[in-house]
Amino acid sequence: MFSLIQLESFVAVAEELHFGAAATRLNMTQPPLSRQIQLLEKELGAQLFVRSSRKVELTAAGQTLLPSARRILDLCTKTELDVRRVSTGDAGSIVLGYTAIAGQAALPWLLRLAREHMPGVSLVLREAVSADQLEALSRGAVDLGLLRPIVSRSGVHTELVFKDRLVVALPEGHALATGGGVRLKDLEGQPLMMYSTAEARYFYDLVMRLYESAAVTPTITQLASQVPALLAFAAAGLGITLVPASAMDFAPPGVVAEELKGHAGLEDLNRADLHLAWNENGDNPAAARLRELILARLSPQGIPGEGSLPVAGD
Repeated sequence: MFSLIQLESFVAVAEELHFGAAATRLNMTQPPLSRQIQLLEKELGAQLFVRSSRKVELTAAGQTLLPSARRILDLCTKTELDVRRVSTGDAGSIVLGYTAIAGQAALPWLLRLAREHMPGVSLVLREAVSADQLEALSRGAVDLGLLRPIVSRSGVHTELVFKDRLVVALPEGHALATGGGVRLKDLEGQPLMMYSTAEARYFYDLVMRLYESAAVTPTITQLASQVPALLAFAAAGLGITLVPASAMDFAPPGVVAEELKGHAGLEDLNRADLHLAWNENGDNPAAARLRELILARLSPQGIPGEGSLPVAGD
């Protein structure tokens, strides 16, 4: 089987039609160049050049070989470039997990960032609740996740990318929909559409902590794993729910929001932040590059800086 150096030698001589010029082009001396051509001719069993003291010409066999040799060398060059681009994160694919609300609040910004700085990379999007994303990250089935920090998971690192808070979502016309905010005490006895403990544990625990902080017992009437379902319940007039403030930008008609107000320390307790998560042992260069692009746009406190992802409510 012929080698790439033999094909490179052949193409150089075929294009230059001069062994000396071809040797200079390849940064080698003429004797080893001639040797490579001889080896190629022996391998193919065909004479490729007609040589004389005054000129070099391609034979019919050489003319047949030239376009194929060029294609082979071009393919090798492209393959080398493709491999290098993948290894540096300029190409390849990234599997990105995201929650339903993150898909509307934060994901568009991230997609624009990737399109602007990594046009050669494909993104595979997978909507999933935070618990499922953590599991997928641990298994290496997802490269990056936009999730709520439900629990710490060995080998999975998270970084704050989006500050958020819970607000009270009410049916339009509800007695508490005054525009002046709602105290947690005012929620006593109100039918509450609540998060599933199995699939939305982060929000379930957060709502329970808020109620407990005001010594209010929730009256749970419905359960759902996703914010859009809870907002649909509220739009149908089935009761109230607590959802991230960012979700209200995509609430169905018939739902209004009121800020939570009350005791000292409520603002620190009422945090529904979104984190970027990744497996510390991940080996996807493209995912690592996108992660660095995202983190480079965050301030040292983890809050998005100027010109990047907006901070919900700011």
